[in-house]
Amino acid sequence: MDAGFECSPATKSQSRGPLQDQFIHRKNSRENLDRFIPNRSAMDFDYAHYMLTEAKTGKENPIASSPSPEAYRKRLAESLNMNRTRILAFRNKPPTPADTISNDCSSFRPSEPAKARRYIPQTSEKTLDAPDLQDDYYLNLLDWGSSNVLAIALANTVYLWNAADGNTSELITVDDDAGPVTSVKFAPDGRHISVGLNNSDVQLWDSTSNKLLRTLRGCHQSRVGSLDWNNHILTTGGMDGRIVNNDVRIRSHIVETYSGHDQEVCGLKWSASGQQLASGGNDNLLHIWDRSMASVNSPTQWLHRLQDHTAAVKALAWCPFQGNLLASGGGGGDKCIKFWNTHTGACLNSVDTGSQVCALLWNKNERELLSSHGFSQNQLTLWKYPSMVKMAELTGHTSRVLFMAQSPDGCTVASAAGDETLRFWNVFGSPAKGATRKAVTEPFAHINRIR
Repeated sequence: MDAGFECSPATKSQSRGPLQDQFIHRKNSRENLDRFIPNRSAMDFDYAHYMLTEAKTGKENPIASSPSPEAYRKRLAESLNMNRTRILAFRNKPPTPADTISNDCSSFRPSEPAKARRYIPQTSEKTLDAPDLQDDYYLNLLDWGSSNVLAIALANTVYLWNAADGNTSELITVDDDAGPVTSVKFAPDGRHISVGLNNSDVQLWDSTSNKLLRTLRGCHQSRVGSLDWNNHILTTGGMDGRIVNNDVRIRSHIVETYSGHDQEVCGLKWSASGQQLASGGNDNLLHIWDRSMASVNSPTQWLHRLQDHTAAVKALAWCPFQGNLLASGGGGGDKCIKFWNTHTGACLNSVDTGSQVCALLWNKNERELLSSHGFSQNQLTLWKYPSMVKMAELTGHTSRVLFMAQSPDGCTVASAAGDETLRFWNVFGSPAKGATRKAVTEPFAHINRIR
């Protein structure tokens, strides 16, 4: 199990304002370019030896000769294919076709051009100060809504940062007896936001009018560290091990409870279909719940109880291109990313990452997975799926990268760490063809400072 709190290695500065821009010099040069490796099977070593010895000697010490022998030498060289200038060969020449190409070109298809390798910047595009960000593995303090507004909880306050225009506003500051804020999550409409508190309450806010809509009480007996939406259903996970479905449209909001964890629920994710819920806890358990098995009168039984992880399970991510594929990450005593078939409960693969797995995000446009980690590198790692070959490692944070959130277009990832910084990475490239994009393609390119 993971320790609940870890002190930041750097001394916290009390003079910094929230979400202030940091100006950091970055190298823009591309490094580690590919090498050209000769193809030995395509080389003529006898000819290479001749060109490096006799031929070179002849060029450096030319011998006068009459035109007739010189012409004979050139004709002989042509016949023996010795009029080559390259010694090393990098690929075989295509064989000369024996027959002429048929006039019927109906079946001819031009070869597709090779796909260019995507350039992945190794440094963050932008860094903002996030003072008083809690260095607590079990909380969920960062989210990016569909309206392109980022929410981050710093101690007792939730700040909103509009990525389109760069404006920052304060949504809520709670009293000390209710705080600190322990979780934030936008509803699918990108306007309403849920805020979990240390005193077990959950507040619902209208982020456009900064208006408190209602407070949900009685769901839990202690802090609410995880939240997720399924249309009008807000699912909450608490330190008491309970998972509660709340219908925010009705007065008696508790409509379903899931009982299976005996320690804090630190990860909650609904599938895209809204049919299955994944929950991870400090008891090292991963549960899959199915709405078809829901029961109003008694706690719902899990569909799968998965016990392969050996540390707390916080990082959860449903695959966008395969509905029954779930990725989960274990804490410091586990360090593994596991892949699950949630229909059968089978573990499809397990990869030891070498460090605590704090968060997971799928690329919406390519078959890639991004993970964030703790000690010792505090890095973000981009993996190719399903081979799980490392494509890039992004460093810059000096403490464990506890939280990640993805922009609505799927290109930019925000990461928040115990070093009290919020960084933005252009890690997922361009959106898929045909996807609708906003007028501002890079939401952070024209913003220099946030106040």
